[in-house]
Amino acid sequence: VQLVESGGGLVQAGDSLRLSCAASGGSLPIAVMGWYRQTPGNQREMVATIAMFVGGTKYADYVKGRFTISRASVENTVYLDMNDLEPEDTAMYYCNAFEQRETDYDIDWGQGTQVTVSS
Repeated sequence: VQLVESGGGLVQAGDSLRLSCAASGGSLPIAVMGWYRQTPGNQREMVATIAMFVGGTKYADYVKGRFTISRASVENTVYLDMNDLEPEDTAMYYCNAFEQRETDYDIDWGQGTQVTVSS
């Protein structure tokens, strides 16, 4: 599946941003979509995920209460609403899709969108 992210940018601490990710193509149903982030020299870490069929969500502790992941009415599109941004949220944000049908599965990543939060 192809993932296209948008919505990153440069903001000040306390501001808000909305990231969008649209998935297209692929032959397997998308079971879970999520957002991950990475800073130079560090591993990619989970920010939030959402189960596409039932809507269950998971969040990293450091974003609980500030970030919200949601599904759009458009099929296979997710958003990440980020509020009260902190300089520590500065990172490249990647969209992820986990596709599965029975024992077949695939994992895809978007190219990333940069979020920079100035103090």
